[in-house]
Amino acid sequence: MKVTIDGQSIEVEPGTTILQAARMIGGEVVPPAMCYYSKLKGSGGKCRCCLVEVSKGSEADPRPMPKLMASCVTGCMDGMEVNSKSSPRVTEARKSVTEFLLINHPLDCPVCDQAGECDLQNLSFEHGKSETRFIEEKRTFEPENIGPNIQLHMNRCILCYRCVMVADQLTDDRVHGVMDRGDHSNISTCISKAVDNEFSGNMIDVCPVGALTDKTFRFKSRVWFSKPYNAHRNCPTCSGKTTVWMFGDEIQRVTGRKDEYHEVDEFICNGCRFDHKDIADWTIEGPRAFEKDSVINQNKYNRKLQKVEIATEDHILIGREEDRKKISMVEIPLTEEDIINQKSLGNNG
Repeated sequence: MKVTIDGQSIEVEPGTTILQAARMIGGEVVPPAMCYYSKLKGSGGKCRCCLVEVSKGSEADPRPMPKLMASCVTGCMDGMEVNSKSSPRVTEARKSVTEFLLINHPLDCPVCDQAGECDLQNLSFEHGKSETRFIEEKRTFEPENIGPNIQLHMNRCILCYRCVMVADQLTDDRVHGVMDRGDHSNISTCISKAVDNEFSGNMIDVCPVGALTDKTFRFKSRVWFSKPYNAHRNCPTCSGKTTVWMFGDEIQRVTGRKDEYHEVDEFICNGCRFDHKDIADWTIEGPRAFEKDSVINQNKYNRKLQKVEIATEDHILIGREEDRKKISMVEIPLTEEDIINQKSLGNNG
């Protein structure tokens, strides 16, 4: 099937969603997504960040769809034409969705461990507004301890359901979920039971905001001060392929390897994530590159730096060079004119 998104056409298989087709094209046509996760079945359709305008339904029925559609759950049709970033309607809708997500989100970025790799930060930077219309009191929740390795900040949660799906699809004993309804909805274990299954740490990797963070890395450093390396080890539980974040010779945290859409390539076990922080436990493959605009990628070894050359006309520096010789080299004697000038200056003083 042929699908056109923002004027760029691509052939896709039946069953492909608009978001998946956009990711095949790449670039700025890709809608943002806060709840969709390609590795998790049933994800998507909740955050409404990926809204697009379908200007042509298909070759068989060319009528446009009257409402904006969630691209992560809308299937492609042969001959479909979609407007993403090129549509003013879509741009305005994404600004509204971003404003809605930020209504209850606290301004924790200066102290949040997710800062620098937060999808909500990226969304706010591109679609956020500089002011807020929200004058009511923000929704808050009491802190809850869900185990020794994972820190839950429910005030930051946007209810994307990714962490619930990870526990459902990777483990047999999910103990947490979404409690209550409406604006009281929250992620909880209900009876404050610890989330301690072998793959529970993947909740941290899939969380798009700072609602679930690594307790072993809590307040240790900002991510842009660490150097990420691809590394692996022989693990009987998972693939052992990870990214280790180092500060000097210290491994500060271990995460799964993520692609350009911040989705992990392979889920890793808690043993690799929390228990192996010794550099001798890992085989370091090399530095990991990030997208060019990422703050993690700033001032790192994997950036190609161009040599800076200052093109200055030679004759401009001739006078400076002569002065430098007179000041720094005692072998060059003063001329008679220089001596006369010095004496005249002394007499005037």
